[in-house]
Order: sequence, then C-alpha cells, then structure tokens
Amino acid sequence: MATRWLTAQEMAAWRAFVLTAGDVIRAIERDLQPFDLDFGDYQLLVMLSEAPDQRLRMCDLADSLRLTRSGLTRRMDGVLKKKLVTRAQSTEDGRVAFAQISPKGMEVLKTAAPHHLESVRAYVIDLLTPAEIKSFTSAFTKISEKLSEE
Repeated sequence: MATRWLTAQEMAAWRAFVLTAGDVIRAIERDLQPFDLDFGDYQLLVMLSEAPDQRLRMCDLADSLRLTRSGLTRRMDGVLKKKLVTRAQSTEDGRVAFAQISPKGMEVLKTAAPHHLESVRAYVIDLLTPAEIKSFTSAFTKISEKLSEE
C-alpha cells in the first residue's frame, strides 16, 4: 500500500491544529488559575453539574472525561481535597461508586463559568465566522465519532 502523503493544504491544517490545540487549552487553564482550577477540574465539575441529581457513576464520569479509571482516581484526588466533589457508594450496589458535585463545587463553578466563557470566546469563538463555527463543529464531530468507533 502506497503512503498517502499530505498535500500542502492538509499539512498546513494538521500543523495548525497540532500547534494550536495545546496553546488554547493552556490559555484557558491560565484563566482558570484564579479559581484554583485546571481544565480537567473544570470539565469534571461541568459534567457533574449537568448530570441528573448532579452526580454520576465513577465509570460513567471516567468515560465522559475520556479518562481511564486510574486517571479519574488521580483527577478526583484534587477535587476531593478541595471539597468540590464528594464520593459515595451506591446504597443498592456496593460495587458502584458515585461522584457528586458539592455545594462548594457548585459555587466555584458558578463563579468561574463566566470567566471561562470569556476565555472560550476570546481564544476561539469570537475569532471565527458563523460559517467557520459550523465547519469547526462538523469537523470535530466527525473526528469524535471516528474515535468513538475504535
């Protein structure tokens, strides 16, 4: 099978993604620092805040955050120490553990969210036209679906 080399335009797109994706996340993390949150903590709090009863099974939370079980355990250590999240065993099945956003976690999220939104707008959304946003959404949805298949 012959190698399908990238065209100049494809290479430009790939390099722009590789060089920019990490920078965007780092810029957003920098803006979350005053709230003692990193990008992963913020995403975890958002997932829990949007869940029914503001709690998720640990395995579902790991899947949503694209983390391994051990990766979620490390992520949870920090938010548990900060008392942003609580952990509880299921009363119906002792093998099932839940993570739930705490009142303190909800307050931190409510305080940080407007600043986070400003960052997302400044570094991504407001730089794009509505057509580019539509293309951006379409492209990353296709990529996500492909990765989900694997």
